[in-house]
Amino acid sequence: MSCEDIIPVCAVQLGENFCLYFAGLECDALAEEQIFQHRVFRNEYRQLLVFRPDLQLAAFENVTDQEMKCGSGMHFNIHCFKTTTPSAGMPVAFSIQIQDKNYYMCCEEEEIGKPIVQFKEGKVPTDIPQESNFIFFKKTFTSCSSQAFKFEYALKQGMFLAFEKEGCLRKLILKKMSSEDEVDETMKFNLNQNESYN
Repeated sequence: MSCEDIIPVCAVQLGENFCLYFAGLECDALAEEQIFQHRVFRNEYRQLLVFRPDLQLAAFENVTDQEMKCGSGMHFNIHCFKTTTPSAGMPVAFSIQIQDKNYYMCCEEEEIGKPIVQFKEGKVPTDIPQESNFIFFKKTFTSCSSQAFKFEYALKQGMFLAFEKEGCLRKLILKKMSSEDEVDETMKFNLNQNESYN
């Protein structure tokens, strides 16, 4: 336990049966704090993440600067949340608007028990339940690469967003990290603001 994990509290009242009541405690909860708009995800090959709703597919593709400026399906919003337990990383959610429809990234269980990454139509929910299948913890990829990040799925510790080659595509998946010390480049993402929106 670090010093940041220790929260000072004051006993306010001694109740019946000698029960202590405290002030200054917060419940574990998430509250939306900030939204970073028009961000592009890049993998180690400098490819951009592109979501295609007609195929229900999110994959990394080679994209030209011109395609990036006018292309749809690649400008994501990152919803950052305040939390009372910051040690896990910054809680975030991802959304995207394509034409007049909104989608948000989430994970669903397959029949074989392995979660898969999907996009659901709608906005990122504002009422966040205790277990949210759309929350990821943003962490620095390594101490040497502070501009790159990895995203751990909130409901499955050790499962991170990654990409996997499938035919000619590099699909967005969830992947189990084998150990804390592992450096897996398929889990490394750079987030850049799309310059055409500045």
